Amino acid sequence: MRLVTAFLLCIMMFLEYFVWGAWYVTMSTYMGTNLQSTGVQIGAAYSALAIATMISPFFIGLIADRFFAAQRIMGVLHLVGAILLFLATTVNLNTPFYWIILVYSLLYMPTIALSNSIAFYQMSDPGKQFPWIRVFGTLGWIVAGLMIGNLQWEKTVNTFYLAVTASAAIGLISFVLPNTPPKAKSADASAAKALGTDAFVLFKNKSYLIFFIAAILVCIPLSFYYGFANAFLNEIGLHNAASKMILGQISEGLFILAIPFLFNRIGVKNMLLMGMAAWILRYVCFAYGDLSSNLWMLYAGILLHGVCYDFFFVTGYMYTEKKAGAGIKNAAQGLFTFATYGVGMFIGTWFSGFVVDNYKLGEGHNWMKIWFIPAYVALGVLLYFILFFREKKSAAAISS
Repeated sequence: MRLVTAFLLCIMMFLEYFVWGAWYVTMSTYMGTNLQSTGVQIGAAYSALAIATMISPFFIGLIADRFFAAQRIMGVLHLVGAILLFLATTVNLNTPFYWIILVYSLLYMPTIALSNSIAFYQMSDPGKQFPWIRVFGTLGWIVAGLMIGNLQWEKTVNTFYLAVTASAAIGLISFVLPNTPPKAKSADASAAKALGTDAFVLFKNKSYLIFFIAAILVCIPLSFYYGFANAFLNEIGLHNAASKMILGQISEGLFILAIPFLFNRIGVKNMLLMGMAAWILRYVCFAYGDLSSNLWMLYAGILLHGVCYDFFFVTGYMYTEKKAGAGIKNAAQGLFTFATYGVGMFIGTWFSGFVVDNYKLGEGHNWMKIWFIPAYVALGVLLYFILFFREKKSAAAISS
């Protein structure tokens, strides 16, 4: 891969996740301050990305991959997305805001798969080259959070202006990215294949089915963090909350390096159990954390993100690929994403919104009771997993 190509791909990944990090993390704080949104309304806005996750495989599999060069369709999606993000700043009612975010999410989510496709197409050795390109995406998310926190923009419309600028930038840059031509039209392309129904064969394996259900359920605690952690930290008065939440992404980057060494050494089950246990511990830390003697617990809850996310979801992707084998691995990964970031997050975002509203107290919330709800859910999933999941250290493939 040429140096110029690598440079362009790094910029692409940086901006791709900079856009997401600029508006997504602090949206609950923005909505509560500027739109006087309820918990349900905030949860609904976050559910937009889950809906988009369920729909985007059809767009990619049936339209984008077959008819358009990936870099061009990504450019158009980001440019239109910039317009929609700007429109979001012009409304002060929750209903139009929700519909704008929903349409924007439907345009944004396919660009993640498109950016990966563009990167992979240019690589001679994706296994070695892709991580070095993808890490710039994490860096983009971190930089966005640091900017917003240090400039104290969390409650202001500037978060969306920042995302608008970055979205327009990547939209224009996309047209000078290396060409990634459309895949040949396939006679057997269908909605079912785009969804990944070929991977349903995995459900014949009881261990994988137990894991799959647990993965959907654990998205409920995940939704509480994504949707309300920033609002919580701002409400209790933590200074530069968005910047401090970046510690979670740093933790994620560090712990992901440990996964290849642990995956075959301690076994899939132990890694998944550690991930689920970390969710319980995180929310206990948030429940008892404060700005005085228990400040360390707030930081611990943030730093646990690496274990929470990597040891369950990243390990889950690896486990899915190993169980699926070469023959259906793409379908299996698509199905896993649909179930977790689609179905699971959709349930979780709405559920978390209802819970937050249920514990509203005047101008604030009873956060201790709120955080114990996802902790109890994570505990229930953990017990379910311990009782029913049976997997040897070496997860043999079901299909190849």
